[in-house]
Amino acid sequence: MAQKKSQSELQKKVLLLGQIPGYFAKGAMDRFAECAKAQTELYEKFQETNKQWLDRVQAEAKLASEFVSKLSSARSIPDAMIVCQEWGTRRFEMIAEDAKHVLDDTQKLIRTGAHMVTNGFASKGDGIST
Repeated sequence: MAQKKSQSELQKKVLLLGQIPGYFAKGAMDRFAECAKAQTELYEKFQETNKQWLDRVQAEAKLASEFVSKLSSARSIPDAMIVCQEWGTRRFEMIAEDAKHVLDDTQKLIRTGAHMVTNGFASKGDGIST
């Protein structure tokens, strides 16, 4: 009877040992999927930021083009000064907008990166809270 019991226990242990690689493989695949999702999210944020900055560069080029056109059509020094003042005012507004965009973009990227670290590399049950 004792040998039967120990055989039964041995079979249970072997069965459990056979399940361990599958358990680790599933955990690894879950972590890989979370990491890939976070990287995709980070990539999308970079693309969005890149597009916004490209739009900004185009707006600045348009402003410069308009400035040159208006300046060349100015008939007097006071007219040229008004054109320069308008351009300077708009340019400073754009600089302020650019600074705000830099801060917003940096925050988005930091949040996404932090999400990647906390969720991409830690799964539920690891003792790491997110």
